[in-house]
Amino acid sequence: MTQKLRLTCTDCGQVNQFPADKVASTPKCGTCGHALVDGKVAQLDFRTLEKAAKSDDLPLLVDFWAPWCGPCRAMAPEFEKAARALSPRVRLAKIDTQSNPDATVRYNIRGIPAFILFAEGREVARLSGARPAADLMRFVEDKLALLA
Repeated sequence: MTQKLRLTCTDCGQVNQFPADKVASTPKCGTCGHALVDGKVAQLDFRTLEKAAKSDDLPLLVDFWAPWCGPCRAMAPEFEKAARALSPRVRLAKIDTQSNPDATVRYNIRGIPAFILFAEGREVARLSGARPAADLMRFVEDKLALLA
């Protein structure tokens, strides 16, 4: 029997299930048609972040940022590079801490940019400060290797 993956749609928040061997073929949300795994950075709200962090079967790296933060804005292109390189094994998303202050409190964010890696329904690791895409990819690969 084919293993199934569960992923939360970053657009509508619906949890989707599909065969694991289809993850590289850009699966789409059954409700809204949004791509579930496309190598792009998704914008999340607090509710969707909570759902995805707890229920998704693929690891999720989240960038906690704010529009007024210079290092956060400078980091954005590097985060996008990392998203393309890590897809379809890992999804990358951002949450605006200014618009979602509950996320800042819930995840105890003390400075931005801050990155939290979620896997297997829990926080696995965190990293802070702007850095190149290669550093983010190495961070993710190293932490996920410890889980294997």
